[in-house]
Amino acid sequence: MSRIAEPPAETPEDTTPHNPSRATKFQGGYGNGVQAHPARQIRIIGVPLDLGQSRRGVDMGPSAVRVAGLEAKLESLGHQVTDAGNIAVALAETKAVGDQNARYLKEITETCTKEAEAVVLALTDGVTPVILGGDHSVAAGTVSGVAEFHRRHHQKIGLIWIDAHSDINTPDTSPSGNVHGMPLAALLGLGPAPLANIYGFSPKVAPENTVIIGVRDIDATEKENIRRAGVTHVYTMRDIDERGMRTVMEDALRAASQGTAGYHVSLDMDWIDPEDAPGVGTPVRGGATYREAHLAMEIIADNGKMLSLEIVEVNPVIDEKNRTADLAVELIASAFGKKIL
Repeated sequence: MSRIAEPPAETPEDTTPHNPSRATKFQGGYGNGVQAHPARQIRIIGVPLDLGQSRRGVDMGPSAVRVAGLEAKLESLGHQVTDAGNIAVALAETKAVGDQNARYLKEITETCTKEAEAVVLALTDGVTPVILGGDHSVAAGTVSGVAEFHRRHHQKIGLIWIDAHSDINTPDTSPSGNVHGMPLAALLGLGPAPLANIYGFSPKVAPENTVIIGVRDIDATEKENIRRAGVTHVYTMRDIDERGMRTVMEDALRAASQGTAGYHVSLDMDWIDPEDAPGVGTPVRGGATYREAHLAMEIIADNGKMLSLEIVEVNPVIDEKNRTADLAVELIASAFGKKIL
């Protein structure tokens, strides 16, 4: 960022709480949290899909995040925001489970295909899509849409997958048959085939441009799938503990940006520790702290290459006073340029 002027030399005795000569110059103004990046046109798309997991409630996630004030928060940063409503989804009570190794796969693929079309339309209109899930199987639709749009322009995309889980099971390796544990496998071409082949091509993203951040609960079979897929940029919570969030994020964004038009950010709220995000479908202790999560989003905003964003697995049924949805709105704001100062 540029500065107004070079600051005068400081002495150890300089304890003045505010020094105007050190103020950071923002495009939106000075200080008080205004966004520091060019204003965007943003389109909110809800995907209230809960067929991908056994625990009900994430279908209400888009409404919870909207109620938490997402549109107003983004507009306060100078962005132009429209809400496209929700993608129509099937109800579990009206459909057959199908193959127990990939439950409701047909209905999930149909929803993700419609979602992908909405994402392509948003990008064609020159706006940034923000997807509200829903369980994490919606990522197969989001990334398919982003990848298809850029494929038409002979470009590749990167993927930042932020999650307590790697979600890289296949119908052959999944212990539950829940498709919300398979979207990354689909995007990398491992299957399941209907989800992997949306728009008729696979994989949607190259393994060298795929980054997994914050994992701490990986099935034994998923470890082999990560190796099979060729994904080498995997940063566990131990990596974050030892190396720090900034170093991890800088390495991650470098990998996702290499030779691509930019990257999609897929954020599962269970990445954050349940102390701060209690309302998620599959909570796992030992996650990112409140400040670590914000720092990751702030670094993404500073990098400026985010093509699209999704927030998934907000479950109001088990949340506490909408805390998780409130945090989701805060993190989206940070990803779109909200600053402390």
